Amino acid sequence: MPIEIRRAAVADAETVLMLLLELAAYQDQQQYVQSTVADWRRFLGREDVIVLLAEVDGEPAGYVSSLRRPYLWVGGDQLALDDLYVRDQYRDGGVGRQLMLALAREALPDRLPIAWGLQLENTAGYRFYERLGARLVTKTAASWSPDVYAGLLDQDG
Repeated sequence: MPIEIRRAAVADAETVLMLLLELAAYQDQQQYVQSTVADWRRFLGREDVIVLLAEVDGEPAGYVSSLRRPYLWVGGDQLALDDLYVRDQYRDGGVGRQLMLALAREALPDRLPIAWGLQLENTAGYRFYERLGARLVTKTAASWSPDVYAGLLDQDG
């Protein structure tokens, strides 16, 4: 199956959000998605937001999203991979690999490292990334919601 990869444009906002919602449902995390089509139109208009869409026969097959941001330890930038998602019917057909290679092509001119997080229970993901030659390091991700830290600030005066 021929896979076409292209950078998502502002006009693709609805498709990108649809794929993101599918990913969230797949991970049983749809309750955390708050972004809207309007948000995605704004994101896709930014140079530092890179979303690559995979299409097979004109149908969306998956996407990879990343954000170019400073990497303070190296004194330069990195691509922070946010999501890699391939729709179920296109898995094991090379779509994920092609998306990752397309992201690498985006990073190569400036020799940007690409970094991402991975859930520990995602054993298929671990195998996939290892086949690409990625170095996998166990690290716990933490998040601090505004509701929680605002409450602490209120208590602290």
